[in-house]
Amino acid sequence: MGEFTTLMARDGHQFQAYLAAAPGKARGSVVVIQEIFGVNRHIRAVTDGFAAAGYTAIAPCLFDRIRRGIELDYSPAEIDEGRGYMQELNPDQTLKDLAAAIAVVKHSGRVATVGFCWGGAQSYRAACLLPVDCAVVYYGKAQDAGNPPRCPVLFHFGSADKSIPLEEVAKMRALDPSGIFHIYEGAGHGFNCDLRPSYDAAAAALASRRTLEFLEQHLHGDDRQGRAPAS
Repeated sequence: MGEFTTLMARDGHQFQAYLAAAPGKARGSVVVIQEIFGVNRHIRAVTDGFAAAGYTAIAPCLFDRIRRGIELDYSPAEIDEGRGYMQELNPDQTLKDLAAAIAVVKHSGRVATVGFCWGGAQSYRAACLLPVDCAVVYYGKAQDAGNPPRCPVLFHFGSADKSIPLEEVAKMRALDPSGIFHIYEGAGHGFNCDLRPSYDAAAAALASRRTLEFLEQHLHGDDRQGRAPAS
């Protein structure tokens, strides 16, 4: 189990992050990027899972720019609340907070970002703008960040995702033609979260296995240079 610690971004902003250590020598590090619900129990569980897999894992509390302690569940009212917080954030400040989290864990070796929904979009931005070695996007709307990704990117989408239809996924393929894209038949938005009605156990398990294989390859495997081939 991890614990909260305090980080400082380059602009002096102090914020919390949930940090979980690997049980032995770390095999690299993973920055877990929250959804619009804050670093809630699901994101903490995901972070603990990456630590159990052998990585130093950290989940920065990106909503601390607004107010500390924001942690939401998944009711319609809380979804609207989370969207409101998301819209208040300055993207450049979010990038500073991610950079601070990366700096804290990079002593463990190569760094990956893994983001979910809004956090997935931030994971893609990190691949384009920050010093990471690979990035994973779970059902996040990747948009042009001004630079192409500097590292391999793995994407997970559900075929039944009403928030990100397959037409949007096609646009993202065009944005990152070297990215690895996986579509999970019948899965909806948020299929990885076992606290949501859209949870799809089979899709979540397969996406997790693919993610861990991707991290194995690009954080401490033999093939760690350059972009990943298209798939």
